[in-house]
Amino acid sequence: MAEQTTGGRHIDARALDEAVTGTAELIRMDTTNRGGGEGHERPAAEYVAGKLADAGIEAKLLEKAPGRTNVVARIAGSDPSADALLVHGHLDVVPADPAEWSVHPFSGELRDGCVWGRGAIDMKNMDAMVLTVARAWARAGVRPRRDIVLAFTADEEDTAEYGAGFLAEQHADLFEGCTEGISESGAFTFHADDGLRLYPVGAGERGTAWMRLSARGKAGHGSKIHPDNAVTRLAAAVTRIGEHRWPVRLTPTTRAALTRLAALRGVDPGDLDAPGVDLDALLDALGTAGDLVRPVLRNSTNPTMLDAGYKVNVIPGNASAHVDGRMLPGAEEEFVRTLDELTGAGVDWEFRHREIPLQAPVEGRTFEVLCEALEHHDPGAHAVPWCLTGGTDAKQFARLGIAGYGYSPLRLPVGFDYGALFHGVDERVPVDALHFGVRVLDRALLAL
Repeated sequence: MAEQTTGGRHIDARALDEAVTGTAELIRMDTTNRGGGEGHERPAAEYVAGKLADAGIEAKLLEKAPGRTNVVARIAGSDPSADALLVHGHLDVVPADPAEWSVHPFSGELRDGCVWGRGAIDMKNMDAMVLTVARAWARAGVRPRRDIVLAFTADEEDTAEYGAGFLAEQHADLFEGCTEGISESGAFTFHADDGLRLYPVGAGERGTAWMRLSARGKAGHGSKIHPDNAVTRLAAAVTRIGEHRWPVRLTPTTRAALTRLAALRGVDPGDLDAPGVDLDALLDALGTAGDLVRPVLRNSTNPTMLDAGYKVNVIPGNASAHVDGRMLPGAEEEFVRTLDELTGAGVDWEFRHREIPLQAPVEGRTFEVLCEALEHHDPGAHAVPWCLTGGTDAKQFARLGIAGYGYSPLRLPVGFDYGALFHGVDERVPVDALHFGVRVLDRALLAL
């Protein structure tokens, strides 16, 4: 096969059309993940495996439970001594209520220059773009330098127990040699004020800390004076947690982001590690570009669910709540210690689901290549490091020693609210953005 290092003519009109039709076809397969093991990704997995087989790429279908299907394939590189690269995307989506949408969420409708439906952004668009690139290479006889492992996973929208977690635990051999990986939530256009175009490239993730709080008290009649009330005790703990102001903790990714954004704005960031440094003032000086950094300066804890009682005139003996917490790299011990303090006497807490925070290098060839591909196809734009507020399957693959980057390239128009469409209503992706993404992925994957 001919070698290619920077992308080329094999990304033709046919390939660009495939990215659009592939996104729509995947959306039409309802792969809703309702949590608790309730999901069915197999139709989409069979579709992916079939598209790969058509291109002469052998794919494995792997399940921990019936219907919770994953796909893994390997494209051989031209340099056997090179480390392998993982490219992964999930096939499941969160629920969508058709009554809330302008189009049916599983229609894959093409309207107003966009493909509409659940998964258009999160993340069947990326699945389709990866398939498109792999098939275009096969048609043109293009071969990457490194082995590229493709993984299309189940269950990312819950705990990854049936998806990336299962693959990392039970099928680690399929990822042999992989040192780096790319996946969702990064490399999209962020339009800052004054016309500054940014592409945040994910190089870190906060850790997941989903918690359950349990309060104890004495059951009794609702008409009595009753100081030993589990509901009151729980409510006080939930309020303390929800109102807690977590301290700033700069990670290497966020420090690099602030330094880069300050340079682009012509702002002196000063000594970011100096005691009492006013980061809020720096963010204000960065304008709307500072919004990329603001959510990841701290840990966070948001109460999300409450459960207590069964009758208005009965004081229950127990009450519970759930909290969505997120932990920065290096701040996990502080998180646990603070939760012990905030819950207080009579309230216990436990992790119901916990995942590690991540940190990937922002210096070196890999990050440079990812940034160059974006800036090549959008001259005048600037790629910057970024820490994701939430988490992805990269957490699971990190257990295999794979450094993860958020890189699902999309060139988006001004006013397109990318973040709001994750798990939101009327999710859609512009056709032009898919075309851009295919070209960027092709260039980056062949250059890495």
